[in-house]
Amino acid sequence: MKNLKIILLLLLAGIGVDSQAQELDVNLQIRPRFEYRNGYKTLLPEGQEGTSQISQRSRLNFNYKQDELTVKLTFQNTRTWGDVATTASADKNGVAVFEAWAQYDLTKKWSARMGRQVLSYDNQRIMGEMDWAQQGQSHDALMVSFHPENHQLDMGLAYNSNAENTFQTPYTVANYKAMQYAWYHTTFDKIGASLLFLNTGYEYANADAKLLVDYKQTFGTYLTYKTGKIDSNLSFYGQTGKSTDKQVSAWDAAINFGYNITDSFKAGLGYEFLSGKDTNDQSTVIKSFNPIFGTNHGFNGYMDYFYVGNHLNSVGLQDAFLKFNYNVKKWQFALIPHVFLAAADVVTPLNEKLDSYLGTEVDFTAGFNFKKDITLTGGYSQMFGTKTLEFIKTGDASHTNNWAWLMISVNPRIFSWKK
Repeated sequence: MKNLKIILLLLLAGIGVDSQAQELDVNLQIRPRFEYRNGYKTLLPEGQEGTSQISQRSRLNFNYKQDELTVKLTFQNTRTWGDVATTASADKNGVAVFEAWAQYDLTKKWSARMGRQVLSYDNQRIMGEMDWAQQGQSHDALMVSFHPENHQLDMGLAYNSNAENTFQTPYTVANYKAMQYAWYHTTFDKIGASLLFLNTGYEYANADAKLLVDYKQTFGTYLTYKTGKIDSNLSFYGQTGKSTDKQVSAWDAAINFGYNITDSFKAGLGYEFLSGKDTNDQSTVIKSFNPIFGTNHGFNGYMDYFYVGNHLNSVGLQDAFLKFNYNVKKWQFALIPHVFLAAADVVTPLNEKLDSYLGTEVDFTAGFNFKKDITLTGGYSQMFGTKTLEFIKTGDASHTNNWAWLMISVNPRIFSWKK
């Protein structure tokens, strides 16, 4: 705390010499989360037992604004309780920079932002913050925004290297080498419409050890329709281009409909189809859709069986679900049952075609606003898997596969100053 006070005093001393309008806001987040994993992300293998752990995110956010200039700096530490000894002289993960960007408003309609930043759009299916993950997701990028009334066009690009090299060096980070995107959004009365084009290039070495970059394009639209009672959306995305010298041809479509039955109770249903590839398909074409930078924990079940670091280049997915939300005073409850099916044929090496039904997952969550800056959330989920899911994911579907969690988020504003 003493060091923090010194930092704040230095910042105030530096900005206090100018008479321009200035704002400084500093806030903190402490977010520990307990999880019981007993078939989380994949069916529990026979003979294995579940496990429990506590992870934590600690963030310190600095937000500064002076006329047309806005700056954000976020430090964070992510840890698992006990990953270093109580007498450790250094932390395992250390302190990382989650965001570090500067934005300048060129005019009322044009702005430019550069640095480490979150790129999050629409429902975060393709580009999102991944806030559930303790480390989150941010990009080193340049972004230019054009935002006249009722319209917004964001254009961004990034180019990555693993160090300040003096000659061509393989890019070994599990990340894209280059990325460009454009996102446009507008509204018409109760309808919102977005268009997204994303071009990602990943480096690889060919048979001659020559470094090449193949580009994959993800493009599509996201539409919303909202009234006092109805909250619905429709999306369609395609993927084409190349990845490690393989052609890409994949797509994703989703529809969601929600209805506010009362001020406290909302019911909805939805369906998503993510293309996949038959298990006996011998072609080299990549037919499985990849949500790429999406906040995938928020889709296809909270147990993260699909697309959260897994299920890529597989049989795709069909997800049909219901969603019930109930809010009362400081409490929020949600119940979401999912029915999962493969989007492509599942065929065994013995040429036996399996049923496309993968299983049913039931998710229950609850939240409680304990105080102004303190929120408690938790949940329980259970997967009722099938033999087809066993074939794809391995593990034992007859085992009780469940997951439970409890998270406390403390988000106080510790300093605010305005001149």
